[in-house]
Amino acid sequence: MCGIAGELRFDGRPADTEAVRRMLPCLESRGPDGEGFFARDAVAFGHRRLKIIDLSEAGGQPMTDDELGLTMVFNGCIYNYQELRSSLIDSGYKFFSTSDTEVIIKAYHRWGADCVKHFLGMFAFAILEHETGTVTLARDRLGIKPMYLAETPGRLRFASNLPALLAAGDVDTSLDKVALQHYMTFHSVVPAPRTIISGVRKLPPATIRTIKADGTAQDRVYWEADFTRRLDYSREQWAHEVGRALRLAVERRMVADVPVGVLLSGGLDSSFIVALLAEQGQRGLTTFSIGFEAAAGEQGDEFAYSDVIAKQFDTVHHQIRIGRDRFLPAVTRTVAAMSEPMVSHDCVAFNLLSEDVSKTIKVVQSGQGADEIFAGYSWYPPLAGVDRDAAVGAYATEFFDRSHGDLARQLSPEWYDERDVSREFVAASFARPGAATAVDAALRLDSQVMLVDDPVKRVDNMTMAWGLEARVPFLDHELVELAAACPPELKLAQGGKGVLKDAARGVVPDEVIDRTKGYFPVPAIRHLEGPMLEMVRDALYAPAARTRGLFRPEYVDALLADPNTPRTTLGANQLWQLALLEMWLQDKGI
Repeated sequence: MCGIAGELRFDGRPADTEAVRRMLPCLESRGPDGEGFFARDAVAFGHRRLKIIDLSEAGGQPMTDDELGLTMVFNGCIYNYQELRSSLIDSGYKFFSTSDTEVIIKAYHRWGADCVKHFLGMFAFAILEHETGTVTLARDRLGIKPMYLAETPGRLRFASNLPALLAAGDVDTSLDKVALQHYMTFHSVVPAPRTIISGVRKLPPATIRTIKADGTAQDRVYWEADFTRRLDYSREQWAHEVGRALRLAVERRMVADVPVGVLLSGGLDSSFIVALLAEQGQRGLTTFSIGFEAAAGEQGDEFAYSDVIAKQFDTVHHQIRIGRDRFLPAVTRTVAAMSEPMVSHDCVAFNLLSEDVSKTIKVVQSGQGADEIFAGYSWYPPLAGVDRDAAVGAYATEFFDRSHGDLARQLSPEWYDERDVSREFVAASFARPGAATAVDAALRLDSQVMLVDDPVKRVDNMTMAWGLEARVPFLDHELVELAAACPPELKLAQGGKGVLKDAARGVVPDEVIDRTKGYFPVPAIRHLEGPMLEMVRDALYAPAARTRGLFRPEYVDALLADPNTPRTTLGANQLWQLALLEMWLQDKGI
C-alpha cells in the first residue's frame, strides 16, 4: 500500500517535476517508509512507500525495468503475485525483486492492459511504455484503491488523493453543481467520475485508461458482476459455496512480509473473518475494537460482542476506549484526511482506531462490503417483489437523504438544479441489463457506486492517514460474483445477509450471528452538543461559508436551533451533513 502521483504532458513540454514533488508530502502518511521519483521527457512519477511485501530496496518505486522498457507506480496489493511470478518465470521472465510491483510490470509486458484480469487484489497503477510514450492507468474491480485525476489542456495529473492534486496547483476548485446535488441526495456519495471539485475527477472502478503520447485516451471497463440467476444451488449449497469463497478470500489476504491483524467490531462480518483465520490455524491473531463514551442515552461501544469473539478464538485483543479529550481533535484530523467529504460518523472512529492500531501492526483485515453484497441494509427488503417500473421510486424513497422538493427548500437557488440528477443516475443504472430483479439492480448499483465512494473510501482514507493497510476479503471479486448470482430471497432472509449467516453457523457463535444489526457507534456526532456543536456552528457561519452561500440561511438557522431532530431518510444528522461539507472545503482552502 502506498501513495502514487504523476504528470503527463501532451504539449511538447517536459513534465513539471516540481509539481509532482509538491504532491508527495500529501501522500507521506500513505507511504511513510520511503520516497521515489522518476522523470522522462513528458512523464514524471512520484511515489511514497509503505513496506509490506519485499521489504528491501529492490521493491522500491517508481520501478523501472530497462530490459522491458517499462516504468510504473503502484498502490495496493496483488494477493496472487507469487503464483503469477512462478508462471511468468516459466514463460522466461527474470526477476530482480520479490515484490508484487515487479509482477505487474512483467504481467503488463506479457498480456498488455489485460494483465488486470489476471490479478486478485486491490490496485491503482500507472505504467509507462518508454518506446511509445503510452501510459496506462488502471483501477481494481471494486475501486478499493483510489485514483484522482486533474486534466487541463495539454496535461494530466494523477494522485492517490485529492489534496495532492490541489498541492500541485492549477486546479479549478469551483464546486461541481451536479456533484453537490448528489452529495445532498445520494447519501453524500458523488459517483465517479465526478468529485465535489470541478477540476478533479476520479478513474471509475474496473477501468483501464490508455493514454497515447499525443493525449488521445480511451477508457475500457474490464469487469462487472452478473446479477442474474446463472447458478442453480439449493440453500445448503449456497451456504457452502459462500463459506468456501470467503475462506479463500480471507486466506489470500494474509499474504505479507509483516504480521496481519483484524479490525473486530463485534458484528457478524469481522467476527466471521476472525473465526475463519482461527480455523485456518492462525494463532496469536491480533484484533482491535474501539468504543466511545455514551451520549443522549446511546451506547458508544460493542465490546460485549467483540469480547465474545476474542475470547472464543483466543486472539491478542486490544480494546481501545476513546474519551472526550481525544475525540474533538480527531474530528479536525479526520476531515483533513478525507479525499472527499464523507458524512458517515464512523470516519472519526476509523481514524482514531487506525491511529492506535498503526502503533502495533501495519496490515489488517476488515469486514467492509458484506452488507452491500449480501443485502444487509434496511433499504433492500422494501424492494423485494417491486415491479421494475416502480423500482427507481422505491429505491429513492428508501435510500435518498431527502426528496428533490425538500432540496429546493434547503439549497440556495443559485446552487439548486431543477433536474433530479440522482434519480436520473439511478434510473439509468436500473435500466441496464444484467440485473434480474429490483433488489439485484439496487445491489449492483450499490456495489459499484455507494460501496466504492462511502465505506471503502472511508476505510482507505482513514487507515492510510496512519500508514495502515486495510484488506477487505468480502470484496474479493470472485466472492462478489458468487454473491451477485445468489437469489435475493436467500440474501434477504433472517433479517438480511441470510446466506452469509447460514455459512457462519457452526463457525461463529449464534449470539453474534443473531444479534440485532449494529453500526459503528459514534454518539458524539449523532447527537451534537457542547464543543462539537460549536465546531459545527463555526463552520457554517464562517466567512467562507457565508460567501459561498450553498444553503438557504433560514435552513441553516433552523438546524442550529434544533441540531439533533432533523434527520435524513437513513437517520443521519442533517446538520452534520451540511457542516461536514463546509469543514472539508475550508480545510482544503476552498
